[in-house]
This record gives sequence, structure tokens and C-alpha cells, in this order.
Amino acid sequence: MNIQEQIETYITSQTKPKRSDMEELHRFILQILPGCKVWFLDGKNSANKTVSNPNIGYGLRTIQYADGTMKEFYQIGLSANTTGISVYILGIEDKTYLAQTYGKTIGKASVTGYCIKFKTLKDIHIDVLEAAIRYGVAATSGKSDLVPS
Repeated sequence: MNIQEQIETYITSQTKPKRSDMEELHRFILQILPGCKVWFLDGKNSANKTVSNPNIGYGLRTIQYADGTMKEFYQIGLSANTTGISVYILGIEDKTYLAQTYGKTIGKASVTGYCIKFKTLKDIHIDVLEAAIRYGVAATSGKSDLVPS
């Protein structure tokens, strides 16, 4: 199964309200980041044990570890969780930035150092989520044209 098929299978496996929100968010993120690399992580480790929720990833960043090794990973993640949906904005160095900048204006969501979690899409302001996504991608790729003015 290719990545697009895995994503489609993952989204359609969600319950009806969450499925619609996931489909809409997937299209929305692809509109913000046209032509980006798209990933799918099934949440299983090399022993095929589930270690996390599956994630759809968008974008590309390179991480350098202390030992000098490099790894590619996505910048934005989308995942269903038991209570709703999580959008991960990865690689922002200041772990207080998302909560301080978007926490009060995004709506009914929990905002941490790299995660925006909400029950349904109607609970949040999509324009604020877009600003957070654009900031995260710009911060991890140096593309200042993505940051809203």
C-alpha cells in the first residue's frame, strides 16, 4: 500500500464526525503546503508493537543529533486521538511559543510546546491554526514567506 492509500485507510477508519474533520484538515494542510512531502507513520516500532497513534506528516526537516547523525522527519503532524484530533508543529525551539502566541485565540483547544489538541474542528478558529502551522514550517525551514503578516 502506498502512502496515499495508507492515509486514506487511516482517515476512513475514524468514526464519522472525526473522519470528516480529518479529511478537511488533510486537504487544508495540503493547501497551505502545496507540493510538500507527505508521510504516514503507523505508530508501530520495528517489533511491530504499537508505540504511538498513527500520524500523517507534512513537510520535511532534517534533525541533527548530538552524535552527528542526521534524520529526516516531518514538520507538521495530524493524528486522531481518543478525545479528538492533534496537530503537531514540530521543531520549534521555544516550547512556550505556541501556547503564548495562539493558545488564547485558537478556541477550545489545549496548546502545548508542540501540540494543538481539540475535540472537533468547529471548536477552533481555523485561521489561527493556519497561522500556527505557517509559523512552524517557517521556523523549521527558513521560509519566511509562509509566516502570516
